[in-house]
Amino acid sequence: MRFSKLWVASFLCALLISTVLPAAAAELEEQVAAEIDSLVEIYKHLHASPELSYQEKESAALVARELRELGFEVTEEVGDYGVEGRVAYGVVGVMRNGDGPTVMVRTDLDALPIEEKTGLSYASRATGVSDSGGEVLVMQACGHDLHMTTFVGTARMLTRIKDRWRGTLVMIGQPAEERGAGARAMLDDGLFERFPKPEYALAFHANAEMPAGKVGMVSGYALANVDSVDITIRGRGGHGAYPHKTKDPVMLAAQVIVNLQPIVSRQVSPFDPAVVTVGSIHGGTKHNIIPDEVRLQLTVRTYKPEVREQVLASIRQVAEDTARAAGFPDELLPVVELAEEEYTPSTYNDPELTKRLAAVLTQTLGEDRVRWVEPVMAGEDFARYGIEGEIPITLMWLGAVEPARVEDYAERGQQLPPLHSAEFTVFPEPAIRTGVTAMTAAVLDLMQP
Repeated sequence: MRFSKLWVASFLCALLISTVLPAAAAELEEQVAAEIDSLVEIYKHLHASPELSYQEKESAALVARELRELGFEVTEEVGDYGVEGRVAYGVVGVMRNGDGPTVMVRTDLDALPIEEKTGLSYASRATGVSDSGGEVLVMQACGHDLHMTTFVGTARMLTRIKDRWRGTLVMIGQPAEERGAGARAMLDDGLFERFPKPEYALAFHANAEMPAGKVGMVSGYALANVDSVDITIRGRGGHGAYPHKTKDPVMLAAQVIVNLQPIVSRQVSPFDPAVVTVGSIHGGTKHNIIPDEVRLQLTVRTYKPEVREQVLASIRQVAEDTARAAGFPDELLPVVELAEEEYTPSTYNDPELTKRLAAVLTQTLGEDRVRWVEPVMAGEDFARYGIEGEIPITLMWLGAVEPARVEDYAERGQQLPPLHSAEFTVFPEPAIRTGVTAMTAAVLDLMQP
């Protein structure tokens, strides 16, 4: 019988955990406690000073400064968007500590164009420049401020206890995660050629439903392929009183929207999750004018690559066949376009690595603080590092919400404010403590002397 190196390492680790890890965990938690006040201040600063994707200059500078002060070899402005004049604010910090594996830890840097409505004393009032050039309010509504703070804390811990690990630690601050562009930009700029290529890559993501103090693990598919699809429904406009003299794109758009729904329920296997959502429809200018076109914007979510291809092909077929059935000529068939620049591949957590880390975190944090959770249909471009590097990755969920608030909402039968909500709030201290302790323990396990 043959065993993978990762399996053997997991087995040997299990033999040692019961005697070595409890004492080490207690020591680690004490060291995290010594840094917590400073880390909470960093968190509040980052929360109050969010920056949009492609504009993360100050957030990147803070991460770079922290790494540099700890002795990392730091390179800034790593990334290539392929757009002239657009700077990628990627940060790479490398610390070499003898012979051993190379492990990468990633944080994202960017925020969202949302007006914060949390009422926090350190709530964001920051503004940024939108794609159209206008000024918009900006908020850390997806927990990237928590990610950055946990990242800084982990770097501090691992620097402080360098005698307990061997190998090369690569810590990266990634821009433009919210646009699905940052990981690709850093890889296109030679991330795995210019810097040590990792054997494992780890990341956290805040969880808006999980109490602070807990960590969630998912084995296998954890987050989805995300595709943005634009459909232009073409017609021949005219007077609303004479619809028989037009080819009405509004009517056709309504039929297309309805006909898209059976793709998931009747074409895709019920064992393969998929979502087709029409999130935007625009057409027309006045009550009595039938327009020449209507535009639809879709988000499509899948896990498996073959299911993704099937769904995307079906969307095109449904749009065109619906138009033909309505009597539209070939020259007026809908135009279906895939926004490749916004595509994010599905995140697949390596099962062996995830199982190994779950055991370590259970021993470090306690069994009641580590949960196995269900995959979600959100997207994360962290997946690209595993796909393009052909390396095992694990993205873990970090509980972010005040426990009493979780209980209160549950008792009232209400949903907590989700990620990307103007009312999403992080309960900083326990979330940071848990994140730093857990990520440090995970890295230590992978980089044992």
